[in-house]
Formats: sequence, C-alpha cells, structure tokens
Amino acid sequence: MTVIAKSDDGAGWSLHLWQRALAQVAAHASARGAHLARTVVLVPYAQLMPWGQRLWGQQFPQGFAPRFETTRNWARQLQGFEPSADDFAGDAARDTLTARALLDRVGQGALREMLATPLREAAAQLAPAVAAVPPAQRAAWGDEARKLLATADEGSSLHYEALVARLALEWALASRHATDVLFEPGVREAVDALVVLEGFQSDALPQALLAQWGERGACIVLPSLLEDASAPPQRALHAATDAEDEAHRAAACVLRHIRDGRVPVALAATDRALIRRVLAHLDSSGVLVRDESGWILSTTRAASRVMAALQAAAWNASSNDVLDWLKHTPALTPGEINQLEQWLRKGVLQHWSAASAQDLSTQPQLARTVATVETWRDTLRAARALAQWLPALRAVLEQAGQWQGLQADPAGMRVLAALRLQDGQQAELQSWGDSAGRRMTLAEFTRWVKDVLEAGRYVASQAADAPVVVLPLPQLLGRPFAAAVLPGCDEKRLQAAPEPTGDWSQAQREAWGLPTRQSLEAAQRAAWAYALRVPVVDVLWRTGDEGGEPLLASALVLALQLDGAASSGADHRTARDVVATPTLRPLPVGQALPAQQLSSTAYSDLRHCPYRFFAQRQLGLREADELDAAVDKRDFGNWLHAVLQRFHEDLRDQPTDDAGERSARMDAAAEAVTREQRLQDGDFLPFAAGWTQLRDGYLHWLAGHEGQGAMFRQAEVKARQPLGDLELIGTIDRIDGVSRTGEPTVLVIDYKTESDSVTRQRIKSGAEDTQLPFYAALLHHDTLRAAYVNVGERGETQLHEQDEVVHLRDVLIEGIQHDMARVAAGAPLPALGEGSVCEFCAVRGLCRKDYWADAEQALPAPETP
Repeated sequence: MTVIAKSDDGAGWSLHLWQRALAQVAAHASARGAHLARTVVLVPYAQLMPWGQRLWGQQFPQGFAPRFETTRNWARQLQGFEPSADDFAGDAARDTLTARALLDRVGQGALREMLATPLREAAAQLAPAVAAVPPAQRAAWGDEARKLLATADEGSSLHYEALVARLALEWALASRHATDVLFEPGVREAVDALVVLEGFQSDALPQALLAQWGERGACIVLPSLLEDASAPPQRALHAATDAEDEAHRAAACVLRHIRDGRVPVALAATDRALIRRVLAHLDSSGVLVRDESGWILSTTRAASRVMAALQAAAWNASSNDVLDWLKHTPALTPGEINQLEQWLRKGVLQHWSAASAQDLSTQPQLARTVATVETWRDTLRAARALAQWLPALRAVLEQAGQWQGLQADPAGMRVLAALRLQDGQQAELQSWGDSAGRRMTLAEFTRWVKDVLEAGRYVASQAADAPVVVLPLPQLLGRPFAAAVLPGCDEKRLQAAPEPTGDWSQAQREAWGLPTRQSLEAAQRAAWAYALRVPVVDVLWRTGDEGGEPLLASALVLALQLDGAASSGADHRTARDVVATPTLRPLPVGQALPAQQLSSTAYSDLRHCPYRFFAQRQLGLREADELDAAVDKRDFGNWLHAVLQRFHEDLRDQPTDDAGERSARMDAAAEAVTREQRLQDGDFLPFAAGWTQLRDGYLHWLAGHEGQGAMFRQAEVKARQPLGDLELIGTIDRIDGVSRTGEPTVLVIDYKTESDSVTRQRIKSGAEDTQLPFYAALLHHDTLRAAYVNVGERGETQLHEQDEVVHLRDVLIEGIQHDMARVAAGAPLPALGEGSVCEFCAVRGLCRKDYWADAEQALPAPETP
C-alpha cells in the first residue's frame, strides 16, 4: 500500500481545543500552587490519555507534566483490586455465577436461569452510580435509594421486575468497587490538584471526586472550548438504497479521502453489521484500518466453534448441530465427515439420538466415527461444578483437535481467557466462593459460556498509524481527524434521543445519577455537532432496510438538510466498462453415458428439460436432503402412501365391512407409520388437523369403489420391464382387480394429494401425461385400466380414470425408443428454461438459466430430443 502523508487540515481546530484545555490545566495548577507532577487530569476516554501527554509536551516542553488518566486506570495503578466472593466484579464470567447464587438465596432458584442475566445487567447499570458515592456515605445513600424502589405483590406481572431491581441495588451497595481507593485520604494528600476534562456527558464519579478535592479540583468541559471554525466544513449527504449500497458508498468515500491525502479518516461505528461490510471492501483495497471499538466476542469464529461443541453435546442435539461442530474438528478426516453426513441425510435422521441408536454393524468405519463422537459428547454430559466443567470442555476441544487452532488465533486466545480455560486460570475460581462450586447441568453451563462470550469484546492489534480509524461517534472528541465518514445515519440506527438501558423510572434515574433520555439526547446531539466540525464529512444512510422496510434519515440529518448546511454528495464509486459475456445455453450430449434403466420420473425429466435428465439421470447428481426441514406436502404424500399400504394389506388379510372397525384400523395404521418414520410430536401438526376429514372421505370413496366390483390386490409394487437394451422400472402405488362385468380387469392406481383440478388436467392432457401409461407399460396385461385417485385433505376422494390407456402406453413406448435412440446417437440435451419446470428445479444453478435467459430471449429454443 502507498504511504500517504497525513493532512494537517483536520488537526488545527482539534489542536486548538487541546491548547485551550491544557492552558486552563496549567493555570489551575499554578493558582493552587500544585506541583505538576502531583496533578492528575482525568480524561473521558482512555484513547485521549496518550494525546494529552503528547500535546502537553509540545505546548510545555520545559518542566514537569501532569498525569493523564481515566478513573479506572488511576485506581488500577494505585491498588490491585481483588473482589470478594459476592462483590459485583464487572466480569460477566464471575458475576453471572454470583447472580445465580443470590437468586438461590432468596428462594428463586427455580427461575435463576431466567433472572440471572437481567439481574447481572441491572447491577451493571447501578454499579457506576453506587461507585460514585463515597464509601462513608454509601449506607445513607442506599437508605434513600430503597425508598424509590417499586413493590409488587407476588403473582403480579411486575413482581419479578421489582425483585430484580431490589436485588441488584442491594448487590451493588454491598459490593466493594475498584475505584473506592480514589476516595482514600492518602490519595487526596498525594495529589495537589485534580482536573476533570468532561466530554459530551457528565460522569458521576469524576464529579464526586471533585467534591472531595474541593478548591483543588476543577472541571473543564471540552465541547465548551470549541470556537467557530475558520473555514466552514464540507458536508456531503449520501442516500443509499440498501445496506450493501450504503457499504459500497461509505468505502468509496473513505478511499477518496485517502487518495486526496485527508488522513486520518474517522469511520463512525454506528452500526457494527454495516461497518463489517465496509471493512471488507477496504480490506480488498489494501487499506490499513485500526478498529478501536472491537467486536462482541460471541461474534468471532473462535467463539462460534466453542459454542458449537456445547450445542452438539446437548441431549436433544439435532444431527445438523453435530455436523456443524464436526466440520470444524481436525481430529476427523473430511472423508469420515462426508460419509457420516451422507448417511444422516439419506436416512433423514434429524435427531442425533436417533442416529446414534442405529445398528451400524455392517458399516464399521461409520460405526467408529459415531462412537468417537459419542465419546466426546459423553464427556460433557454429567452435571458438575464449574471447576470440573472447564477441564472437561478443554479435554473435548483437545481431543477434537480444536485447541491448537484456538491458541493460534488471537480471537481464540481471547475466548480461552474469558472462559478461564488457559493454564493457571482455574486457580482464580477459588476466590469466587460458593457460586463457582454449585453443580451445573450442561444447559446451565452452556448458558454461562454464552453470557460470558456475549459480554466480552475482542479488539485486534492493529497498526498505530493506520489511515482509517473505526470508533464510536462520541470518541471523535479531541482527535485530530482530517475527514469523517458517518454511515448508518438513519432513523433506526442514529436516534436523536436514544432509549436508556434498563427498566428504571425517571425518578430513579434522576436521583441515582443514571442516564436519562434527556441527558442521552443532549450527549447525542453534542457528539453529532462535534463530528460535523471535521473539515470534510460524509453522512450516509439507507432508504430501505432488510425486507423492503422503508427508512427515513435520522432526525439529526433532517435538521441538517433543513438548515441547508450540507449538500448532496456525489457517488465516488468508479464506473468500469465490463465486456458483455453472456452465458450460453448449455448443450451437453449424453451418448457416453448410456442409460441402463428408465423410470417414469426420469422420462418425464427428459421431456420437460433434457438438461435435467442429463444432470440428474446420466451424471447422477443429487440434491442433498435437508435434515431439519419442516414436513411438507411431499413428506405428507409419502406418509399417506405408507398408511394406505398398511391399511389395505391389513384389510385384505382380515376383511371387514364395519365402518367403525375400518376407521379404527386406518387410525392405527397412521400411528404405526408415524412411529416408523420417526416423526416427532408436532412435526405433522398442519396435516394432522385434517386427518379426520381425509380418513372419512377416503373410506366413503372406498366403499363405493368396492361396490363397483373392485378389490385391492397389491400396494407399492416394484415392477421391471425390458425394452430393448433399456429396462423400464417403477413402483406402482396400487393394483386392484375389477370384476363387475365380463372378464376380470387389472386397475392400476396412482395416489395424488394435489388439487383435484390439477389431477383433472393430467387426464385431459392425454399423451402429454406419461405417468399412467408408463405404469401400464410395466405390466404384461393387454387389457387393463389406469386411474389417479385424488385423496383430498378436505374429505373428498375422487377417482379419475385415463381412457384408452393401452393405446397411450403403445404411443409412449414408441416415443421412449425414439428419444433414447437420439440420446445414444449424440443429440444435444439443452436446458429449455421454460414454464414452471424451472421454478423448483434442483439443477437450475448448473444450467445457469438466470444468466443466459436475458441474453438469449430473442433466440429460438433449440430442438429437443
């Protein structure tokens, strides 16, 4: 990447801000007779600490310099903090366990999994407010705070909210906090002067410390030091159509600033999903980026692999859950995993428990793979304390070959550290008290891991001099950026008045110093105004969200438009001339792959789309079955075929004319088939609702059908018929014998669960419908009948007979011989791309219809076999 000199255009006004602030710091220290080495300056963000130190050295190169700190960093340097067993530690791994223990103590153990996370989050919201109260005054403050807590009777809808609020307050009040050391008298004696540089929002703890320092303390509000810029900034507005368009335009804006020498560029992290897309585009362009906001730990690939292992170990894990984990386990070879996946999909084994119970004695390699997986899963099955869960999880990760990959990945190391899986970290659990010793089930342990990963953050190490910096909007304060790109400025992602976190009332927020809607709105507007002071600013938003939801620009952007303080931005994406290279319609030939057998469905494919026949019947390509797919119309048809087969075979062996007995037998057949096909409770619910009507309607039709002399003979008949070098194969749903008049006749029946009008159309199409004539060709009878039986879900079963089926059979056989001879002679097998055939075709991606349809719309369709 080309090194670009940084621009000084954006540094002037921010440096002037620092000069005024540092001058006031020096004046305050001088007025109070404070030694600069014994002066502490508190900054609102840790990122401003090095800037304060650097700019002080430039402005006051002679003499001592004050210390630039945040409250947390200052307290850490003064004293290492070790929370006691029940203290709120600000560590999700520890606090989640403490929250569960506290709920157990107050008799809410049955609801600890539901209430533990809300309790921890509520305590995290209250902890800064409690920490801002001097420890000596905390008891009195707590007495007043308790008066504002709502009470709700047990059974009330607000009972648990009130319980969580009260317990969170008591937890925060009873805890020691890491910053309590700042209130110690010895600290005040060691620091001559304290100066607070306040950002866009007032922080309760620095203000409480100022009260402790009295006249030796001073507060400087950084935004108030801003002056009107000497040159008005350039503000450009970009309205994008959707998220992808917005990401493209944002990346183009960043690249333009870098090309023009306006660096560093601030990229505001208003929407992390959008920023991920922008960074992908910048990475493809070779741009270095320093991401200061980082990622939620649970969104990293390393975290997802650890969670996959735990989800695969659950007693009710699906086969997809197990496969998802195994595909990231180096201990198993790709061949072993592919064999397992093919077996699972072929058997449609949705639940791993059903798969592991199968008899695999005839497949030793597959049996070993399943046994290995079961051994890993057994390691994570029994309930135990956290101190035993962590070694067990580590053992499984090591056995599966994932441990080495996690250690080689910086994000993986962060995951292992957050979960206390690294060497020596488990000794820390001893200081967590009884909360870490309570036995947890796998589900509880998995929830704990999930909470820890969702609360953690991962910030990758990046180049300090990267030309692009990703950071939250408020943290632009005091940073010398030459340009700013602000994506995600729509009404959903950039609200003028953000909603405060937590369920606290307005009175509680005001009394306890928690953020209110008013304070958040003021801070948001101040941060927005500050960002707009950057010399060159690009503001982007989308006009439509996922699913076509229309979006307006943020109220802050609308106000900017009304004031006429911004202009419409140009699209900086560079247009490229791309030579049109339309994808041609495929015209394969299949004489090298002669068909040995032909089914009704295969021949139907040849007639509807020769390319589908080539891909699926000659090349043998198959679409993978979904393991967790919902039961659909096709599954219902297969189930109904099996039910009717079982019912009729039972009725043939033990005849009865009693309507009640027949109804009971049909219900019994339905229950037996449901068990055999391993359908879980609820899987068949949409179709089960209409079962009674279907059953009664079918039995009513059957009585009339038998009254006309028909008698069931066979069901699901496997038939074969030679035809020259070809063999016709198929499974006939049902064969009846009809002997009402004259010589007994064979009646071939095919069940349909489609709309009755569709079945009628099949009969009307004559020779165009090949299914019944094909089944007739599988039998040796020269006098037979064939019909569709449409089993309606609303209780209407109808028989639709195909007239002259023997003549249609002869025409079909002649057509099969002609078509297969042309295929053997090398006739092309084009993709037709016509009608409804393409809508649900499994090989549509192979023929590339979506790419050649427009290019060839003016061309005549090629000749088909």
